[in-house]
Amino acid sequence: MCSIFACCGSVPDRSALLEGFQRTKSRGPDDTRVVDVGDGFFGFHRLSIMGLTPSGMQPFTLDGSYVICNGELYGFEKEREQLRQKGYSFQSDSDCEILLPMYFEYGTDMFAMLDAEFVCIIYDGKTGEYIAARDPIGIRPLYYGYTSNDVILFASEAKNLVGLVGKILPFPPGHYYKDGQFICYRDITKTQTVCHDDLEIACGKIREKLISGVKKRLVSDAKVGFLLSGGLDSSLVCAIAARESGTPIETFAIGMSKDAIDLKYAKQVADFIGSHHTEVYMTPDEVLSSLEDVIHLLGTYDITTIRASMGMYLVCKAIHEQTSIRVLLTGEISDELFGYKYTDFAPSADAFQEESEKRVRELHMYDVLRADRCISVNSLEARVPFGDLDFAAYVLGLDPEKKINTYGKGKYLLRHAFEGLGYLPDSILWREKAAFSDAVGHFMVDYLKEYAETQYSDAAFEAQRIQYGHARPFTKESLLYREIFEKYYPGQSEMVVDFWMPNKTWEGCDVDDPSARVLSNYGDSGI
Repeated sequence: MCSIFACCGSVPDRSALLEGFQRTKSRGPDDTRVVDVGDGFFGFHRLSIMGLTPSGMQPFTLDGSYVICNGELYGFEKEREQLRQKGYSFQSDSDCEILLPMYFEYGTDMFAMLDAEFVCIIYDGKTGEYIAARDPIGIRPLYYGYTSNDVILFASEAKNLVGLVGKILPFPPGHYYKDGQFICYRDITKTQTVCHDDLEIACGKIREKLISGVKKRLVSDAKVGFLLSGGLDSSLVCAIAARESGTPIETFAIGMSKDAIDLKYAKQVADFIGSHHTEVYMTPDEVLSSLEDVIHLLGTYDITTIRASMGMYLVCKAIHEQTSIRVLLTGEISDELFGYKYTDFAPSADAFQEESEKRVRELHMYDVLRADRCISVNSLEARVPFGDLDFAAYVLGLDPEKKINTYGKGKYLLRHAFEGLGYLPDSILWREKAAFSDAVGHFMVDYLKEYAETQYSDAAFEAQRIQYGHARPFTKESLLYREIFEKYYPGQSEMVVDFWMPNKTWEGCDVDDPSARVLSNYGDSGI
């Protein structure tokens, strides 16, 4: 994944900042470099993915300017050739080496030109300015805060900044920072006109754009693997990749030692697409013993994020320890585009669209955060085909009357896009979505809830939860998570806007647990 750190000015105690930078060494275990830049410095921990030679090490420098980037710039070869024709030369095969020449040619307009999952920080040697930017969905992480002498720091994770700044905040996706201001260069949730493609044309474009999003994410100088849950989203990613790859792909699934629904369906998919498949099992003891580490690495107190991270963290840990894989493709971001179980309760198409836009804008605090941290802490890189900018923008721009569930089946457009084409068996393509708490084993969340119940009496729960004004815990489980969070990120709860919960204003969605299991329409999803 790589880890970046930038001090954009002079500070009295650089050693403390360098210590903070070291907290994310696992993101980039291959090499480390710290370079004086202007009055400050840039730090870079490298995970070698593209351009594996030492010449691909960052920061890159050109004519007194510097850049550090954690990202993948898709189709960068074409832009690099155009820059060569303008007189630029390149010393490595790294995609990120094109950033400074692009900045020299286009200035901050360059950010809207990138087809990428990225964060980058540029030092302009001519003006002495620091410029930072983040991709429109926020797939790659970046946080910022100000030191006691008002120097802005940027870092890949909040843990880098704890104790070094006052308030720690996530860098807003689709923005760049310049002259002390955050400027939006692309709000991917907003489209100029609603797309009214008919059903078959829309499904054809969905299929075409998702296939393209997967294909471009298979390009890597390091070995690629796939997380496979057996649900629709990850199964489609794996099925497309299997068709596009010359050799069998490697897939990985995790479940509890009993009642692991995902393992059953993941094996069906793996057998169907011919992947080399590995099953990883986790026990209740592993879940509980990993809980504090997971909350620390995540930097969140959100119930849904923490529950869903338990299996993801443990399967990625196994991949790191037992294989040479460095890149993982995942199925995140489909729900935000096509709908959850609870969006079946949307009172109108416009309400569905508003909810989808809200979820995409907040993704970087929830599912995207989960995937990044669970994968990167194990020295791996996450790639998210459903987050492909062309794909996401098209689905977000579609007439919401076509996306709302009037078909009797959630995510109908995505399912119909691949219907009858042999990518997946019908039993998978049309399978109801299961809550994560069911998918990895019905009892995982029950163990967590039961454990939390043992930690607080009813009186203690009421007394302790009331001290939190922002995102106040509302169950013993949420209080347990919040107290662990505060141990590592004291007073920083506003890094996350609130708990991820169904839209309580909709009929049928005013529930006290984020799991789809509590919804009346869950039905046979957990079978």
